[in-house]
Amino acid sequence: MLPIAYAPIYRHPLPEQHRFPMGKYELIYEQLLYEGTCTPDNFFAPEPVDDRWVLGVHSPAYVNQLKSLSLPAAMVRRIGFPLSAGLIEREWVITQGTIDCSLLAMQHGIALNVAGGTHHAYPDRGEGFCLLNDVGVAAYFLLETGKARKVMVIDLDVHQGNGTAVMFQYDRRVFTFSMHGRDNYPLKKESSDLDIAMPTGTADDVYLSTLYATLPGLIDREKPDFLFYVSGVDILESDRLGKLKVSMDGCRRRDRFVFEQARRYGLPIAVSMGGGYSPRIADIVDAHCNTFRVASQLY
Repeated sequence: MLPIAYAPIYRHPLPEQHRFPMGKYELIYEQLLYEGTCTPDNFFAPEPVDDRWVLGVHSPAYVNQLKSLSLPAAMVRRIGFPLSAGLIEREWVITQGTIDCSLLAMQHGIALNVAGGTHHAYPDRGEGFCLLNDVGVAAYFLLETGKARKVMVIDLDVHQGNGTAVMFQYDRRVFTFSMHGRDNYPLKKESSDLDIAMPTGTADDVYLSTLYATLPGLIDREKPDFLFYVSGVDILESDRLGKLKVSMDGCRRRDRFVFEQARRYGLPIAVSMGGGYSPRIADIVDAHCNTFRVASQLY
């Protein structure tokens, strides 16, 4: 059984300007059903997250500004989305989806959120299309409820997980690993527990060999009992923002390796989708669907 969190846009109506960046999630869901990788039984619809868990990693002032739609205009510009009630509700639902996935991964080995990976959300602000840090909230939930002792965030989105790095910079219970484009957003990088910056133009061989040489040793050394994986597909050569040259097959092999390491070490893993900005929406959807296809093969 492959549990998958899915927050349909029609349940949380969004203004038209939000639908283009959000639309890939609907298409991922439809494609997985169409091709038979998943059935409707694989999917569940989360409820909004309890503010108790959001406030564990985000400041009360910021959370109140989000919920009251009163963020300063400069902060709204940094986020990149005009605020709306539908957008805020959807963020709360997606965040609960990652919490639910973390619990389901403990039963099934893996669970995936058809959204999330909002790693640019800081404790006191959002940016880069990220409002709440879903992985950060879910990690806090697991640690505070005693369901995990130490978690590792494996962030392979092409952009550094800057918000997550700051969120847990003083918490030794969370190890943050970000492998990202060196010359990419954000211009000012934060300090994760381990950052690997890949040069512009990095292709499959170097990208994958770096990951292969790094991840098993990290798990051996840090000994987490839970993994979060941000599986952004903006590492693709076709991505208009990524600046790397990883192939579709290289991206798929990346996902397979991460899942194989989770299985090798007997660690549950919760997966969030992260970014993808190829000009052809079909390329974005196919690359994201590969993450689910590989998971369905291994679990």
